[in-house]
Amino acid sequence: MPIHKGGRPAISEGRRKKYLLSLRLDAEGVTPPDVREIVQDFNDQTLLNPRIKNAVGHISLSFSPKDGVRMIDALMLDIAQEYMQRMGITDTQYLLVRHLDQPHPHCHLVYNRIGNNGQTISDKNIKIRNAKVCRVLTEKYGLHLASGKESVRRERLREPDKTKYEIYGAIKVALPQSRSWEELEKHLKAQGISMRYKYCGSTNQKQGVLFGKNGFEFSGSKIDRQFSYSKLSRHFTQAQQQTHYRATLAKGFHAAIDNYRSAFTDLFGNMGGSVNKGHADAGSINFGGNIGALPLPPNDSSVRLSAAHLQRKPGESPEEHIARITALLNTVAEAMAIAAMKQRRKLRDRKANKPKMKL
Repeated sequence: MPIHKGGRPAISEGRRKKYLLSLRLDAEGVTPPDVREIVQDFNDQTLLNPRIKNAVGHISLSFSPKDGVRMIDALMLDIAQEYMQRMGITDTQYLLVRHLDQPHPHCHLVYNRIGNNGQTISDKNIKIRNAKVCRVLTEKYGLHLASGKESVRRERLREPDKTKYEIYGAIKVALPQSRSWEELEKHLKAQGISMRYKYCGSTNQKQGVLFGKNGFEFSGSKIDRQFSYSKLSRHFTQAQQQTHYRATLAKGFHAAIDNYRSAFTDLFGNMGGSVNKGHADAGSINFGGNIGALPLPPNDSSVRLSAAHLQRKPGESPEEHIARITALLNTVAEAMAIAAMKQRRKLRDRKANKPKMKL
């Protein structure tokens, strides 16, 4: 999947040379490979709108290594050109080059934010627009999703990025095991990572979190946007709600099991003891654990329940499964209770209508 990187830096001498040493895919309004002429071409066009401070736009489009075999220059150029059209980068100077220094295919686009007619190439909401465009292109061209931070070659990182990625990895592992700030802090402390909060003015209201290691300290959002204070707080709230919800589900499920067993015994006898008396046995289903086997109504009973009804359906989450079979067991238990009541009523009527013997 193509992903956008970078912002709008000026072209450094090292970057200029790197672009020109790479494979040029396309260019418009500039005269490569001469570095000075390219810079002069860009500078000349910026005079059309000198109010724009950041006149040079830079975008990196990166693709998954899984697309390496099929990502020939022609396909990369097609994707890059369509990306530019969808992002509104048109009627302006640009240079598009492919880099071959990484295991994943990628290319760099340098463009003039001042168009050929002096118009401004907008960078408003560029991250949001980029994400939407990349999703469209990923689906259209059948590309693999880029793996983000997990694909970074950390052995090549220098400080402070090296430590930042170490903290990122530690939080990524610890977070699923943590239901509160205290649990997260405990997990990170075991790996030599400190955690402290930022407060709003002189109040006790927390508004940020910082993680530290090796003498470096980063705010959660600088490590990754998903680790900002607000998003982590939301994660812990949802985790606690999920824990409470699961406990409620488990309580309701066990109550349904008890109701079902009681209704089954009332209708068919002790754990199905009377099932064999004129009934076709439907067997049982084993839930394991402290629940064990649950007897099923006989096949010729008016109350229907089979093992298939209690199995987890494709795509059904564990919580959805428990909620569904809890409701099902309660419904069947109610039906068995009604059937047992009717059975007792028939028995009473039969006794009441039985003729008395005369002595």
